[in-house]
Amino acid sequence: MTDTPPARLRDFGISLGRFQTGPLNAMTDVEGVAVGHVTLIEGDRTRTGATAILPHAGNLFQDKVPAGLAVLNGFGKFAGATQINELGEIETPILLTNTLAVGRAIEAINRFTLSRTGNERVVSLNAVVGETNDSRLNDIRAARPSVEEMVAALEAAKGGAVVEGCVGAGTGTVAFGLKGGIGTSSRLVPVDGETYRLGVLVQSNYGGRLTIAGRPYDQLLEHDRDGSIVIVVATDAPLSSRNLTRLAERCFGGLARTGAALSNGSGDYALAFSTAEVVRRTPARRAALAATPTLPNDLVSPLFEAAIEATEEAILNSLTMATNMTGFNAANGKPATIRAISRTALAGR
Repeated sequence: MTDTPPARLRDFGISLGRFQTGPLNAMTDVEGVAVGHVTLIEGDRTRTGATAILPHAGNLFQDKVPAGLAVLNGFGKFAGATQINELGEIETPILLTNTLAVGRAIEAINRFTLSRTGNERVVSLNAVVGETNDSRLNDIRAARPSVEEMVAALEAAKGGAVVEGCVGAGTGTVAFGLKGGIGTSSRLVPVDGETYRLGVLVQSNYGGRLTIAGRPYDQLLEHDRDGSIVIVVATDAPLSSRNLTRLAERCFGGLARTGAALSNGSGDYALAFSTAEVVRRTPARRAALAATPTLPNDLVSPLFEAAIEATEEAILNSLTMATNMTGFNAANGKPATIRAISRTALAGR
C-alpha cells in the first residue's frame, strides 16, 4: 500500500541525465505551449479522460508548425499520421485519449479548429490524435469522453505547471502493472551559443520490467508485457521536419531505459514539433519561396540526448505522481484495482 503522497521523481533525490531542467520541469517550459485535461472518474466504471496540447496560442491551422512522427511498434491508432509524414507539419491541436474515443477526438478537434476566427472557409483538417487502451480500469465501451468533454480539454489548455498522474488521458492507464498516467519533464539545451528548451509529455500505458535510474524496481509480483505509450516533444529549437522526426525517434531511447518490453502488442508513438517562429509555416511562407533558418545536422545531437533524458523522466513522473485506482475491467466485466508505485521504496533507494 502506498503510504506517502504523490511526488515527482526528483523529490526522491533521483536525477537523470546531465542537462538542467526548465523552471517547471514540464513541457510548458517551452514558451507558448499549453496543456489541458478533462478527467472523468465517475461511479464504479468510468476512469478515463483526454489531454490536449496546443503548440502555440495562435491559429494553428493558419500558422502551422513543423513536426515529425516516429513509430517504434505500430499496434495502435494515431490519427493524422500520414499527413504528418507527408507534409512534415501539424495544423491542429493534439489530443490524447483512450482507444475507442479516437473518432470523437477528431470531431472535437474539428469543432474547436473550425470555430477559430480566420477559419470560416476551411473545408479540410488533419486532426492529430494519439491513444492508449485504458480498459483495465475503465468501461471503454461507453462513449466517454464525449466530444463536448474533449472540446472542454482543448478550451482548458494553458501554460504553467502541468498536472500529472491519474489525470486526463492517463486517468485509467497502467504501466508495468502499476498505475500509469500523464507525466512531463523538460531540459535546457546549450547549442552553439544558444540555449533551447525541450519538453516532453507522455501517456504511459505499457509493459516491461521497470527500471529506475538504471536500477530494477523489484516490488512487483508480476510484470506487464504489452501496452502502449504516446510521447509528445515540444522544442523552441528551429528544426526541420526531417530533424524533428529524428528527434522523435530518440525518445525511444528514454523509453528503453525504463525497461519497456517493446512487445508485439505495444503501440509506441513519438511526435515532435518546433514552436520556433522562424520555422513556423505561415500563409506567406507557404505561398512563396521562403528562407527558413534551421539547425544543421551537426548541431542537433545535444537535443537528441535531451529528448532521451526528458522522456525517461516524464515516464517516471507519470508513475510517481499516480495514485491507487479502483475501476472496472472491461475485458472481464469485473472490478479491478491497480496500485501505485511504492514511494516508500523509492525514498529508501
